[in-house]
Amino acid sequence: MGSITLTEINFRLGWPNPGLLPVDLIKEASQIALSQSENFTRESLLQYGPDDGYVLLREKIAGWLTSFYAPERAITQERLCITGGASQNLSCVLQSFTEPSVTQFIWMVAPTYFCACRVFDDAGFAGRLRAVPEDDEGIDIGYLAEQLERCASQEQIPKDSMKTFRTWSKFYRHVIYTVPTFANPSGRIMSLARREALVRLARKHDALIVSDDVYDMLQWDCHASKEFKLRKTACQSRFVDIDAHLDGGPIDDFGNSMSNGTFSKIMGPGLRTGWAEGTPKFAWGLSQTGSTRSGGCASQFGAAILAQLIDTSLPSYLHTVLQPTYARRYYKLISAIKEYLLPLGVAVSPPDKSGMAGGYYVWLQLPDHVKVQQVVQLASEQNLLLHPGSMFLVEADLSKCQQSFLNGVRVCFVWADEDLLIEGVERLAVIVRALSVDTIPTLAL
Repeated sequence: MGSITLTEINFRLGWPNPGLLPVDLIKEASQIALSQSENFTRESLLQYGPDDGYVLLREKIAGWLTSFYAPERAITQERLCITGGASQNLSCVLQSFTEPSVTQFIWMVAPTYFCACRVFDDAGFAGRLRAVPEDDEGIDIGYLAEQLERCASQEQIPKDSMKTFRTWSKFYRHVIYTVPTFANPSGRIMSLARREALVRLARKHDALIVSDDVYDMLQWDCHASKEFKLRKTACQSRFVDIDAHLDGGPIDDFGNSMSNGTFSKIMGPGLRTGWAEGTPKFAWGLSQTGSTRSGGCASQFGAAILAQLIDTSLPSYLHTVLQPTYARRYYKLISAIKEYLLPLGVAVSPPDKSGMAGGYYVWLQLPDHVKVQQVVQLASEQNLLLHPGSMFLVEADLSKCQQSFLNGVRVCFVWADEDLLIEGVERLAVIVRALSVDTIPTLAL
């Protein structure tokens, strides 16, 4: 009698479930964009775009972000440029605002988004990535401050510049990379106090905070209720909003923070469209990156489509489809974790003090006597796919500050079919229980 092949449950992949991609909305918006004759012709939609991006989309994004984040001053389109998504924009930021002979280190909150490491490596910073631990309030400011002070006290040997200085950009001495709200992979929310402290620290040490603000709009209450409570405003201020007003505002025209935004998490990654926000001079300087100057805005066609959606269909889709659907998935997963994994000694990140949850991920920390590599291997044999803590290391940094999360796993709850979430947790529980008593796990679901 042959063995039964279990249905694959993929907790590894950080992609939106295909059934939640708004194909009909994109189709309708594309038809409208290709049919219009005023302001933005069909021909210009398919032509090279302005360096800083389609102005109508920038204006609409400015109003949309102002409504959601409620900063002290309204966001203007001069603070924005359109990008080819958060990953592409990170590369452009490094091209225009870092110089390996000037920029000393890339500081990454750990556990970190592992794909960012290669982007930094490709920009000339291989071997210069440094981990900064986090706790329930976010980045460890004391640790980072100590490390930056140590760098400042060391004599720097002058090096030949590899890039040409441009008046519309500057080269920062440090870069601090973070996903501060519903972090990938930990799911944590950095507190306002930590954010303010980090802005002050960045100003002191000539650092650029690169903030991936990509999950902010996917939010819900930590605890389920009979009726879903819609949240239309952000649970926390962004670094760019803090930098814009804290202690009188930026210390120079470029500021010390850049918000990296994308439509990938709320419309679809295939659109390859996002936005960057900073001071007007920073946004303009970013739009002058060589690859953008050569080809114009990275996503002219996508920008035209999204301009049709951003103040009509997109908010409705976000509020009536994505938020309640992801919340329901999250509640199912957390309920199953509490029932099957917590009694086995597995820990899950506690609810945030804000009372909010969101994003794509939940972090699980295994008990010390259960080794994550065994869990991941046995899970794979049961067609349950997981990423171990070692995937989220800051590459080439051997400091002890990264040891605390190595025996953990990241669980993505947005890709797998919703009706498989509980079964996935049950499979994981069988494995953890078996390893706790040194037996070979057999599934009896």
